[in-house]
Amino acid sequence: MKLEIEAVSARHPAARADAPPAISNLSLHIAAGEQVAVIGPSGAGKTTLLQVLACALPPTTGQLRLDGTAPWQLQRNALQKLRGRLFLAPQVPPLPPRQRVVTAVLAGRLPHMGLWASLRSLFYPSDIPAAFETLERFDLGDKLFERVDRLSGGERQRVGLARTLLSAASLWLVDEPLSALDPTRSRQAITTLVSSARDHGATLVATLHQVDVALASFPRIVGLRDGALAFDLPARLVTRELLTQLYDQFEHELRGEVPADESEVPGMPQPVVMHCR
Repeated sequence: MKLEIEAVSARHPAARADAPPAISNLSLHIAAGEQVAVIGPSGAGKTTLLQVLACALPPTTGQLRLDGTAPWQLQRNALQKLRGRLFLAPQVPPLPPRQRVVTAVLAGRLPHMGLWASLRSLFYPSDIPAAFETLERFDLGDKLFERVDRLSGGERQRVGLARTLLSAASLWLVDEPLSALDPTRSRQAITTLVSSARDHGATLVATLHQVDVALASFPRIVGLRDGALAFDLPARLVTRELLTQLYDQFEHELRGEVPADESEVPGMPQPVVMHCR
């Protein structure tokens, strides 16, 4: 799926009505099938950008087009159909705690299933082998029939990524997928995600705090600062000087020391948990 953002501004859903926009006058073009990492300090507008791309948040100004279509000009049914081609994976996956992992993973296919097939899958998972194979790619095959509330935070994040891989979406939007993972698991997870997007021909846009992982795994890096585009470059051209400027006064994040509670960062609005359609 091709993405075109022209002079878009948008306000974080949790922000006050008089608050400045989380992204402002942002223009960005992403070709179908590209893999792009979005980096920047806390409060840069990364999550808001994903919400705009997911057609979950309308721009206050500017124009968004997905495969040449302006989503907010569509009728309701057409907009819902377009959303079925997108998959938004939030930082905290919306996994029901008493649900089995196999059911949670196969839920990635729900937007493309009929009503009765969707209801049946809640009680009789339709493709257990596919769920197992996908979980195995994240070293979670042994958790297939575990309840979600018995998983660690990092395991839940990997289940959320496995669900992304099973979706039939042509646009994968992934928000901070590594926040609960150690360095080894982070590299394994992001490598699996990027290679799977490439194999599926899906466009992948992921926000990351782990700058080193982004540079090593993605061919294109977009840097955001204060809701504006700081740079948009091939990973090989992102220099230490550019990163130092991007993370000025947020050097701890550049070193990988992300605050435990991002709400303590000045100007950072409270995060919103969004459910994938």
